[in-house]
Parts: sequence; C-alpha cells; structure tokens
Amino acid sequence: MESGFRYGSRELTSKNISMSKLHFVTKHANAATVQHNWYVVDGTNQTVGRVCAKIAAVLRGKNKVYYTPHVDCGDFVIVINAEKVVFTGKKLDEKDYLTFSGYPGGQKSESARNLQKRRPEQIVERAIKGMLPKNRLGRKMFKKLFVYAGDKHEHAAQKPQPLTF
Repeated sequence: MESGFRYGSRELTSKNISMSKLHFVTKHANAATVQHNWYVVDGTNQTVGRVCAKIAAVLRGKNKVYYTPHVDCGDFVIVINAEKVVFTGKKLDEKDYLTFSGYPGGQKSESARNLQKRRPEQIVERAIKGMLPKNRLGRKMFKKLFVYAGDKHEHAAQKPQPLTF
C-alpha cells in the first residue's frame, strides 16, 4: 500500500485523491489576471454622494467576482455632465470645501454653489477620492477616473460602455 493519509474510512493516495467538498481554494487576482474595462457615467440629475459611492466601488473593483483588496481590480470610469449633478437639501449653499496651502492664514473656504460654477468636475473628483483607500493603491485607482464638465470626452477609442445605476 502506498503511503497516504486517511480520509474518513478510506485511504487517500496519489492515485485516488479527490477534492473534498468541504475544502475550497480561494482564488486571488493578480496584475496578470485582472481585466480592466471602460465605463462612462452620465451625471445628469444624479445625487453627488450616491453616484460617487457607486463609481468608487467600480474603481476599486468591488463589482467583480474576483475582487482582491490588495490588487487593483477596478475599471476605468469616465464621468460626463459633471456640472449637472445635484445636491440634496441645503448642501448647495451650506457645504464648504476647504483648501489649505500650508502657510499660516492659507486656509480658503468655498461653497458648493461657487465651486460648481467655477470647477464642476472638482466636486465629483473630491467626493470619489474621499471614498478610495488612502494609500498608494488608492492613488493608483484614482488615476483611472476621468471627469468632464460637458458631454464630450476624448476616450472614444477605448469604446466605453454606459454604466447605469
């Protein structure tokens, strides 16, 4: 008899090994196995927080079966019509965006209404960046986001698919 180990009442050897139904191997994604897709999202009449949370999940790759936290499994996302996103309640007037230059007295505040007039893509970018991991992997994921104020984008060659929520 070959040397093997017992599994229940039978002897398992290299000739008759079969996989147990109780033990499974977890598949982990790596850079070679991940496939990155391109999606386009229309921000018209979408609530800022809700649409950004879903986009952040796609950027992280949480919509994929083989999601692995330490690997960049996410897809590329193009957001168009960023100036048409909406805020709920009084956030348009009461929400403030702060910037700090690092110098004494260098903190500036701007309301959401003014920022939406001046740089509407900044609102979506800052919301999504806050939902991504704060490490080098999160910075890599953020580079796969492209936000445009109008309905035109220069990524037609990648053939992005529409992403609806």
